[in-house]
Amino acid sequence: MKKLPVLFLLMAAGGAMAADDAALLRCRAMAEASARLACYDAIPARAASAAAPAAPAAAPAARVAAPAPAVSQAFELQSTVRKQAQEARNTTLASAIVGRFEGWDRGTLIKLANGQVWRVEDDSSEVVYLDSPKATLRVGALGAVYIDIEGARGAPRVRRVQ
Repeated sequence: MKKLPVLFLLMAAGGAMAADDAALLRCRAMAEASARLACYDAIPARAASAAAPAAPAAAPAARVAAPAPAVSQAFELQSTVRKQAQEARNTTLASAIVGRFEGWDRGTLIKLANGQVWRVEDDSSEVVYLDSPKATLRVGALGAVYIDIEGARGAPRVRRVQ
């Protein structure tokens, strides 16, 4: 028995929503901007009732139109971030290690021929005896930088210090 009044209330609200949707579709079909705006302004607010004071007619149209630029800007920003991340993943730098290289462990400084100095940041280690091996720096999926050293099995995670 208690469900019956709730059902009638939902049916009445559904009819009002359908009427508003039809009005919105009619306004959306108008080509001229000023006529379209006037049409939107003429649509009565759904929430207007005797309990709540009536809002100005321009407020509902402003609420409908405002999120569109924000959503568009969010998608544009997200697209830009994706492109930058993709470019970072594709970035590599080839150089060589200066002089004799005897391997690495955490904290080892690696000096490259281009003048850059990189420090090993992870807990990996390897002993290898090489003379001026080629080294390639690459950016990993989450932005970490790894150094691939020709003749070594591993590729430690590094951070530039100079």
